[in-house]
Amino acid sequence: MKKLSVHKALLKAKSCVKKGKIEEAQKLYQAVLQVFPMNKRAEQGLIALKKGKQHSVTHGPPQEAINQLFNLYKQKQLPIVVKQATTLTKQYPEAFIIWIILGTAHKGLGKTFEASEAFKKVIELNPNYVDGHSSLGDTLKMQGKLDEAIASYEKALSLKPDYVEGYNKIGLVLKNQGKHDEAIASYGKALSLKPDSAVAYYNIGNALKSQGKLEEAIDAYRKSLLLKPDNSYAYRNIGNALKAQGKLEEAIEAYNKSLAIKPNCVDAYYNMGNAFKEQGKLEEAIEAYNKSLAIESDYAEARINRSLALLAAKDFDQGFIESEWRWKTKERNKTFLQSTKPIWNGEKNQRVLVWGEQGIGDELMFSSIIPELYATSFRVLVKCDKRLIPLFERSFPADVIYFSKEQSVPEDEYDFHIPMGSLPLTFRKSLDSFKKSASGFLKCDMSKVESIKAQLMHKYDKKIVGISWKTAAPIRESINRNINFAELARALDSSNTQLLCLQYGDVSDEIEAVKRDFGIEVIQFSEVDNKNDIDGLASLILACDQIVSTTNVTVHLAGALGAKVTALLPFSPRWIWGDGSESFWYDSATPLKQNLYQNWGNVLENLDLNKCNLAKKNES
Repeated sequence: MKKLSVHKALLKAKSCVKKGKIEEAQKLYQAVLQVFPMNKRAEQGLIALKKGKQHSVTHGPPQEAINQLFNLYKQKQLPIVVKQATTLTKQYPEAFIIWIILGTAHKGLGKTFEASEAFKKVIELNPNYVDGHSSLGDTLKMQGKLDEAIASYEKALSLKPDYVEGYNKIGLVLKNQGKHDEAIASYGKALSLKPDSAVAYYNIGNALKSQGKLEEAIDAYRKSLLLKPDNSYAYRNIGNALKAQGKLEEAIEAYNKSLAIKPNCVDAYYNMGNAFKEQGKLEEAIEAYNKSLAIESDYAEARINRSLALLAAKDFDQGFIESEWRWKTKERNKTFLQSTKPIWNGEKNQRVLVWGEQGIGDELMFSSIIPELYATSFRVLVKCDKRLIPLFERSFPADVIYFSKEQSVPEDEYDFHIPMGSLPLTFRKSLDSFKKSASGFLKCDMSKVESIKAQLMHKYDKKIVGISWKTAAPIRESINRNINFAELARALDSSNTQLLCLQYGDVSDEIEAVKRDFGIEVIQFSEVDNKNDIDGLASLILACDQIVSTTNVTVHLAGALGAKVTALLPFSPRWIWGDGSESFWYDSATPLKQNLYQNWGNVLENLDLNKCNLAKKNES
């Protein structure tokens, strides 16, 4: 005790317990109690040893066996550790340290159930062992048993109220449960115990970012970095928050700081690529994705986003090859058609099943290739959104067979199958190949078109401009494609135009608000359900003199019909619009792109300048 302070003695005793040096731990606790008889930590340590490890002290495995396990663990020989530790637990069932090693090895191998069972045994042998409860919580969390994990962490905290890591761990579980405010409160408790906890500030940043509180999240990350400047992930997450705010240059700077600390951070390169892509800097984006993939070649998300950059740069051959990595992601892997038949790869005179895989807009776009597939095949079967079948039946060869997505297709009906989004692999290898269908490929019910026109002309002696302003696409960036309805209506409103709603879904409240607030009437054609009657929507589109729409199903349908449509594009449009100045899928579509990120100002101004010209053009 002369050489060691009490605090260091207690820490060393705890370390001895973990290493199985029980006798040495006892001597250290006893030495502390000789000098400070009322020291609670030493007293509790001795009690714990007597309760949970007395048998292992007198009848435990040889120290050589324990040391061997530790050495094997350090060498990452986890299967061998499990095998030897399991044997030792049978010989020495109350050997506390062996159960700890066994549980930790199982956890390292991802065998969370086995790890949990081992840690339960640790707790049985020593109910007051804080790390045992914490480790059990970790394995329960890995199994998705989040409430049970929290209970284990809370037990650890009841034994050690100043257990900072316990509050951080509870916070992480609460965040996983979507309870962000409760998570932040738990991290706050960690900070009250340890004000210089960089981990707690970092975790608070993550929770705030999940809530969309980006400025607060960035502030928390910066506080974490003041305490731990070498946290590359904090810089990466600052970059992600800045990117979400549209501050792309600042985001790239943050990613570079992350990479300066951790040069092999694949996520930093990947997110940097996304930021460059959103800026329209395709070469820089591809280079960043390449660096990410040089580190982790099977990083599916990086490959998919690189494919989008390649396609936007009109490298269709390589871009469509790379896009096949979409099936390697967790989200898409589960949606791949379950079939014993092989994927079609250009084989001639076969029975081929084409199946829709994405939203209705993409199904419309890729369906342009069906006639070319038909020309090389003995028979074509199409599995798609049932709302598209009436249009497809009228537009494509009469002997194409259709199934809705909800129907199963007997495998004896086809020889090969292919996702609809994979058809370009064979048929769209160059810019010229798009010309085969770009002028329009769908046929409308013209009698219905004339009927709608007659009704509209009878009631409105004006040019009919059909409008649509938002998308329900589930991808995260889709919100950037939405435009404020009132602002769009005001930009298009004039004495010689009548606005007609082509937007799908119930938007009556929005339409009534625009009429109330600005006196602008946007009519709804009640005979057509814009969401569920796609064939009727096609007729309604052709009955209009002009279409103005954000990039949703309306644009795809208008382009596929060959109808004139002004496509309102965000600053970073989808690859199908190239750099945002062209439309190689649809000749009849005219792109109009934002010149500032998340700012429709220039788009609305151009609509306002051009609306009269549009009307005159239609009159001529």
